[in-house]
Amino acid sequence: MAEENQGRNGRGTTTIADGVVATIAGIAIRETEGVHSVGRGASKAMGAVGGLRSGSSGAGRAVKVEVGEKQAAIDVDVEVEYGVAIHELAERIRSQAKNAVESMTGLDVVEVNIHVFDVHVPDDDDDEDEEDRDRASARVR
Repeated sequence: MAEENQGRNGRGTTTIADGVVATIAGIAIRETEGVHSVGRGASKAMGAVGGLRSGSSGAGRAVKVEVGEKQAAIDVDVEVEYGVAIHELAERIRSQAKNAVESMTGLDVVEVNIHVFDVHVPDDDDDEDEEDRDRASARVR
């Protein structure tokens, strides 16, 4: 659902769709150091694929937002890297999302709710997957 916001200055109105706000917040959250992934299951996979395309709406699929005339609220599920202080990471996520959305849309972000659903623990399987991808890349040059 798109809501009207900003721009009632006698020259017209500006409407920013919820998906736009979700995309902006999703990209900012993914770029926060210590965040391994955003979203769960299918939304996590779509977010990973969407993250490869600049400007993709896939970045916002794992982020839920409510957009009003002047304010926005953000809800996000994240998987964090092992060893990161989660309470400090949560504040960085809030700051990144709030700053990105406010600077790009002019909306006041009133809350960013974060649900940490998992901790990513690096293991040998991750290294083997990278080696397999490197070998596959070498075959298809």
